[in-house]
Amino acid sequence: MTGGTLDDLDRGLVHALHIDGRAPFNRIAAVLDVSAQTVARRYARLRAEAALRVVGLTDPHQAGRTQWLVRLTTAARSAQDIARALVRRPDTSWVKLASGGTEIVAIVHAPTDGSGANSLLLHDIPRTGGITAVSAHCLLHMYLGGSTNWRRSADALDAEQQGVLRERAHPGGAGLPRRPGPGDAELLAALERDGRAPQGELARVTGWSPSTVARRLADLRAGGALFFDVEVDAGLYGVNTRALLWMSVRPAELDRVATALSGHDELAFVAATTGPTNLVAQALCRDPADLHRYLTRRLGTLTAVRALETSPVLRNLKAASPSLTGLPSRVGERERRRG
Repeated sequence: MTGGTLDDLDRGLVHALHIDGRAPFNRIAAVLDVSAQTVARRYARLRAEAALRVVGLTDPHQAGRTQWLVRLTTAARSAQDIARALVRRPDTSWVKLASGGTEIVAIVHAPTDGSGANSLLLHDIPRTGGITAVSAHCLLHMYLGGSTNWRRSADALDAEQQGVLRERAHPGGAGLPRRPGPGDAELLAALERDGRAPQGELARVTGWSPSTVARRLADLRAGGALFFDVEVDAGLYGVNTRALLWMSVRPAELDRVATALSGHDELAFVAATTGPTNLVAQALCRDPADLHRYLTRRLGTLTAVRALETSPVLRNLKAASPSLTGLPSRVGERERRRG
């Protein structure tokens, strides 16, 4: 990494981690045609300098959770305190400060079955001073995001290199139930903190044997209940302008439009939601002029989009994982992936 950008080896390493977040360094090294020591050094440097982080996440549907995209309008003097309080909660992810610093956008995770009423949506937010408006949008379907990566951070390896990694990325299940259960809590919490936590560490926190950990990991991954996300500073890919796009689309055209948008390289997240703006996306662009070109020349050609609100993102305070290793002072200045 030189001059604030990623070189070809860095990009190849990030792409490899997108394919298999737990791939051993020697396997990645073989694909990149370098030594395992070189890969390990690059990984350590990217963690320190580019906010690189691999996190293990569960599929919300299989885990029995519903995701809500919450927009809070706040008094300017209260916005950062409220945002940091949201960051510290274990039921939030993707906490962003937007629209001149007076809007906070976050994803809130709530039990789908309604057990244990969601305290954040029903109690805590209504009682918080400094909040002047609230809207909550249930995420109905994710077209881009989650286990699907932003294309510009996953375009470094050729088809043959990707194939080598994918052969081992989804090992066959071991015959155990594939839905996450209460007994998986310690394992999943450890992977939320560090998706590349060594097998021995996972065995220690779960009390299982290393072989049991390996079987359970394989089983959860094979069933799609567990996937690995890669968070990295998008600024190193030339991104200096980020925006949330709130769209109103005719229901009959929603799936077609969302599918088309999910193929746009400028977007890292596309999801259908409830509410008057029934489609939301996140754009990652080089600068305001690049965002303008995208809105007018690509998005603007989709006539089924009846209305559009563009909300600039000033800071990303928390990314995909609900777990934190500490308050994200560095990551707050940077953008992670996915969404």
